[in-house]
Amino acid sequence: MDVDEAALARLYKDFDAEHMIPLWTQTGELMPMSPTSKALPHVWKWDTLLPLAERAGALVPVGRGGERRAIALANPGLAGHPYTTPTLWTAIQYLGPNEVAPEHRHSQNAFRFVVEGEGVWTVVNGDPVAMRRGDFLLTPGWHFHGHHNETDQPMAWLDGLDIPLVHYTDTGFFEFGSDKVTDWSTPDVSRSERLWAHPGLRPLSGSDARPSSPIAAYRWEHTDRALNDQLALEDEGHPGVAGPGHAAVRFTNPTTGGDVMPTIRAEFHRLREGAETATKREVGSAVWQVFDGEGEVTLGEKEIRLGRGDLFVVPSWVPVTVRARTRLDLFRFADTPIFVRLHQYREETTR
Repeated sequence: MDVDEAALARLYKDFDAEHMIPLWTQTGELMPMSPTSKALPHVWKWDTLLPLAERAGALVPVGRGGERRAIALANPGLAGHPYTTPTLWTAIQYLGPNEVAPEHRHSQNAFRFVVEGEGVWTVVNGDPVAMRRGDFLLTPGWHFHGHHNETDQPMAWLDGLDIPLVHYTDTGFFEFGSDKVTDWSTPDVSRSERLWAHPGLRPLSGSDARPSSPIAAYRWEHTDRALNDQLALEDEGHPGVAGPGHAAVRFTNPTTGGDVMPTIRAEFHRLREGAETATKREVGSAVWQVFDGEGEVTLGEKEIRLGRGDLFVVPSWVPVTVRARTRLDLFRFADTPIFVRLHQYREETTR
């Protein structure tokens, strides 16, 4: 049909005046043929991150106001926001010798993963939980938590939270707790582990389904044993591994059998020397950290060498393949539970 260009221009001007945007000018951006995340694949090298955290430890105090000496990993595609992906926040937290991070709580779900070191206890709702290499520790939303370092050595670890999601949805709350911590004891095993962390067993009291796992710490010795057992079964000709030479486990909530927190999935992967994962892409984003070993990751068209402590981000629908030069251990967390519950999750795997 013939178009009156002057009338069309007036129409668009009137749309602007009323804060309206016509769909026909936005379809490609709002409804792409496949996900096109603004986040970019990226790798942060541990041997660069840790010295920067150490410098912050010498210059930046921990206390009320700043609360934590945590340095966020900002995705270069997200316009300067302190977000690793549109839904996930990742940071290196550093606590100096004999330092205390005061207690607080917030709506955001959080966890800690320890690549190296020990001597810090995180106190979650009054329960002191030891932090040691390989441990995966939970701080579900609205749980009071603080940290205290009982040694003369500093310690750094990985923090993961759903801060971007909570910020975008305007659902965040925050509250100060004790200026120190509520329990200074240093038990080897937390009360939550004594109650809940027995394989295949759950207490009858207080065992109703909970949105987040009641286990405060998933200990490295159990993760390591599970991965070793998977690979041993492969050697014996039995099924059970994620792929040839690839063992993997998911951390779960014992009250539901599902993910540890409603917005975060966590896994651990082990590759034999020379093994590689299937190439996979999926809706939602993930962050991986090398716990031990060396290898490479291919993110879309980008291939990057990996070493101990290195972190990489996989945006939505970007294909990822990991290969092991040596035995390679990796921790992974993702926003998958969000999209599973929204019935928007999709994945594609090739070998």
